Formats: sequence, C-alpha cells, structure tokens
Amino acid sequence: MTKIKREDNGKKGSFIIYENDVFAGEMTYVWAGKSRFIIDHTGVDENFSGKGFGKKLVMEAVAYARKNELKILPLCPFAKKVFDEDESIRDVRS
Repeated sequence: MTKIKREDNGKKGSFIIYENDVFAGEMTYVWAGKSRFIIDHTGVDENFSGKGFGKKLVMEAVAYARKNELKILPLCPFAKKVFDEDESIRDVRS
C-alpha cells in the first residue's frame, strides 16, 4: 500500500512516499511567502524506481496547493518536467 505524508516546519517541508511502510522517496520544498512554495528536489529510492512515485509526489503537492489556494514554482527538473507535460496542473504553477 502506498502512502504519502507531508511534513512542514513553516520554512520548508516535504512530501514523503512510503510503500508498505517503507520509505520510497520524497519531494522537498521551501516556502516563498505565504501563498507559494518552491519544489526544489524530487528523489525516489532506486528500489522503487519505475513505479511512478515521483509523479505521485508532484500530484500530491498539486492537490495540496489547490486545497489551500497556493501556487507552486517547480525548480526541481523532475517537477518542472511534470508541469511542462501536464496542462491540467498548470493552474497552480507560479
């Protein structure tokens, strides 16, 4: 079972993905004001590569942004690629 958890300390945070309670990867971000955050890194453990976990992390961030009326600046090359390829999530792109 796949589970994603968000952690945030007010300045930066991460979305962490687990597969059967085992760490599988994370996407980190930093806050840029109160209404925008910057995705600066996405990494998936090599044991879990090819399962689409990186995209799941980006989509979780998109859902969080929509729910909280936030914008995302994807500086991480992986997240930027997801935003460039998927027009349906550009509403939250900063």
